[in-house]
Amino acid sequence: MSVDEADTARLKTEADEPGWEVDPDDEWGVAVIATVGRQLKLRREAVGMRAAEFGEAVGYGEDLVYKIEGGKRIPRQEYLYKADEVLGADGLIAATWEDVKTVRYPKRVRELGKLEAMAVEIGVYECNSINGLLQTPDHARAVISAAQPPYSPDDVERMVAARLARRSVFERDPAPSIHFVLEEAALRRPIGGTMVWRGQLEHLLEVGRLHNVVLQVMPLNSAVHSGLDGRIEVLKFPDGTAVGRSDGAFNGRPTSDPKQLRVLELRYGTIRAQALSPGESLTLIEQLLGET
Repeated sequence: MSVDEADTARLKTEADEPGWEVDPDDEWGVAVIATVGRQLKLRREAVGMRAAEFGEAVGYGEDLVYKIEGGKRIPRQEYLYKADEVLGADGLIAATWEDVKTVRYPKRVRELGKLEAMAVEIGVYECNSINGLLQTPDHARAVISAAQPPYSPDDVERMVAARLARRSVFERDPAPSIHFVLEEAALRRPIGGTMVWRGQLEHLLEVGRLHNVVLQVMPLNSAVHSGLDGRIEVLKFPDGTAVGRSDGAFNGRPTSDPKQLRVLELRYGTIRAQALSPGESLTLIEQLLGET
């Protein structure tokens, strides 16, 4: 099988999957995908191609072509690139990927990513799992795939990609100050199997040694601490404002109220004081890695 035939076979396989549904509550995303769909339809009709004929040419089914043109489905990058080639658009259709890729992730994840991208300080306590910013692709895939009711394979990959995209916060210049507190119990859980677990622990060691990252572990022998109610996150911005959220406070909703933020900062500061030091935490992770 040639490279082109292999690519076509892969596209046809992907076409059989559910695809990326457009979130109707995401007004910006709906508008972007609707506009791209109209452009595709107008260009297809301009060259005199029927939907079925076009679908065969790009390696997708006719039904999916109609859904994309109708703004009901988010096109993949491969679809847009192939469409550009088939329709002779000289790169104009392929260029729409720059807009599509900004709305392909769920609205909630995009909003969180924007806040993280602006923050100068990020502090997170994670109680039941490893924080998404710290997850490897395989670990994230295993966690997301475990959801009930299960996500489709396509949605799993979309959510994994969204989670990985947030890791660009580590590449910012100037770098933000980032602090994590993780539970030892979460580090000991071999999610995804031994090799995935090892890869995750190795990644934690790598990130924990970055100059702008402080990683701490709450040990199992810590009987009681102020994070037992759930996850806490506090983000601070250059203008002095902040946003915080906690599963166990204020109905779990984000807050910028100064009084509520002080409560979250008090809880988070107490958690940091009760956790192992950064050096002790990395040593513990190394020990866990040696036990795998």
